[in-house]
Amino acid sequence: MDIEDLLKEGRPEDKGKEKKSPLLSLEKDLTFYSDSIKEVSEEIIDAELSAYPIFIAHQHIVTIGELILDHNELGTEWSIQASTLEEFVENKLIKDYKTEEFKKQYKDPDKFMCIFAVVPEGANFVFYPYK
Repeated sequence: MDIEDLLKEGRPEDKGKEKKSPLLSLEKDLTFYSDSIKEVSEEIIDAELSAYPIFIAHQHIVTIGELILDHNELGTEWSIQASTLEEFVENKLIKDYKTEEFKKQYKDPDKFMCIFAVVPEGANFVFYPYK
């Protein structure tokens, strides 16, 4: 799934309402965070912690991963936690039998950050290109 799919401003029945997707601000923050996320991704891969870094984007508190970018400290809207495929499997966010399918969908970590975007409506994976 691409970020454009998640950034659509709602359903046709919502047309004319003022409600905007919180993911519109996520794109702005990901562009701002791009270099930092890429650096952490490279560290995870180089240290052989995982070949599949995952970054959790959230506006609330999440209990998976390690906080690397705090929106309160940076004056942004989204915080980012660093995690891995292995931690997602361990915490049953990705089922064991879905691991190979996830790996096939995973995009080149030198070109794309793997974002697990958490919003009130749920959560989804997005592969967003580095700037």
